[in-house]
Amino acid sequence: MPAPVRSLVLWFPDWPVTALSLSSPTPLDPAEPVAVVRANTVVDCSTAARAEGVRRGQRRRDAQGACPRLRIVPDDPGRDERAFLAPVRHIEEISPGVQVLRPGLCALRARGPARYYGGEDTAARVILDALAGIGLSGVRAGVADGPFTAEQACRVHADSDIRIVPAGESATFLAPLPIIALEDAALADMLSRLGVHTLGEFAALELTRVRDRLSERGVRLHALASGADSRPVTPRVPPPELAREIAFEPPVELADQVAFAIRQTCDDVISGLAAVSLVCTEARIELHDDRGGMADRLWLHPTCFDAAALVDRVRWQLQSVWEDTAPVLSGGITAVRIIPETVDASAHHQPGLFGQGTDARLHHALSRVQGMLGHRAVLVPAIGGGRRLGDRQTLVPWGDRTVLAREPHRPWPGHLPAPLPSTVFDHPVSVSVLDVDGTAVTVDERDAISAEPVLLLTASAERRISSWAGPWPLHERSWDAAQATHAHRFQVVADDETAWLLLLDESGWHAEGRYD
Repeated sequence: MPAPVRSLVLWFPDWPVTALSLSSPTPLDPAEPVAVVRANTVVDCSTAARAEGVRRGQRRRDAQGACPRLRIVPDDPGRDERAFLAPVRHIEEISPGVQVLRPGLCALRARGPARYYGGEDTAARVILDALAGIGLSGVRAGVADGPFTAEQACRVHADSDIRIVPAGESATFLAPLPIIALEDAALADMLSRLGVHTLGEFAALELTRVRDRLSERGVRLHALASGADSRPVTPRVPPPELAREIAFEPPVELADQVAFAIRQTCDDVISGLAAVSLVCTEARIELHDDRGGMADRLWLHPTCFDAAALVDRVRWQLQSVWEDTAPVLSGGITAVRIIPETVDASAHHQPGLFGQGTDARLHHALSRVQGMLGHRAVLVPAIGGGRRLGDRQTLVPWGDRTVLAREPHRPWPGHLPAPLPSTVFDHPVSVSVLDVDGTAVTVDERDAISAEPVLLLTASAERRISSWAGPWPLHERSWDAAQATHAHRFQVVADDETAWLLLLDESGWHAEGRYD
């Protein structure tokens, strides 16, 4: 078995809580007890929560019983990973070759930093001081033979933020630690029932018996308990820097000048993505002015961005910001930064064997028109929530993410169920509905119809009603006299086989749509 590699491990205690604080608009109050919960079990908690009796592994109700004012936060591994990238990059500026074991725990080969800074203790101290300089205090460092022993050195000695296990003494250091340090609950339970409670007792077992009973995984854990951790430290490969930025000196005050100057930067963004076989489907554009203002926006593309599309987005963003009644930017533009927010493999966006088809031509045509006429010149409809058909239609600029003020999945009592009319009039069309005596049909306060509808009069024709259904009351904002609505819906079928959706309100009869 290869000899253990001298490793330096950094442990960030309570990292899920720290990541939550870093991701929040305002830092967490240290005095506020916080618990991160997954599957109704506490996976981590703050120092203030531990002082109230909250512990990892507690059930949620037990933790809330110990601390009634406990703030419960759902576990978010993605948040933890994203927040951990910043300290990892900071460590790499001091000593490259960082391996992320998991969010809140990373390892380095100790030999390089120790030779550069003049010793393992000095190298660890330099890294901890650098992390404290960016607000990450309380980080612990451990140096030992192998990442496992170095990790245990971080965790078991709370009286010092640096613990160094001399070379060749890993087995002695690990011997008194409990068997649960191997992080295998099933193995710990079985060995405890056999009278094996520490790593030293587990390491003393004969290797052949461990292999026969626990297979190769047991052999691996036996080696860890013996201090023979042969895992190498595999440095991560930092992702390529895909964002690009251009600075202007002196500041530029015309959108067309900025758009002309940004072309080469946009080409660099696209060529940088192409070099790693990626394309951009979401781009974030940041605009900075000479008065310290910053305006950013996330832009989407129906397929993927090219350089010309990025130039258009920069110009549109500048125009919308400067035309705003309360502009975020009040001075000349000093810098523009383009960040590929979401990328995809370029193989997913290659033309097919027989061309890209009608969809690609449609994307190209609409994007070209939008580039010539402006961002809001090409709009596509989206169906939102609401009770009236006119309220449900929302127009969204081509390529933008659909953000609906009224979510369609929410309950809308009184809304029209499917199937919906295929033709919806922009403005309700005034019509008349008459009974057999030629009198207008009405509905009273008890939602009772005055007579059976027989005749439908529109501006173009007179139709006899062969069948009808309704009325269905539609009451909105009864608490607001200025916006209150009291109406009734009807569905009618005329003798010419046309079907209509009608609405009767205070102003009379109207046609909302037609079933074609």
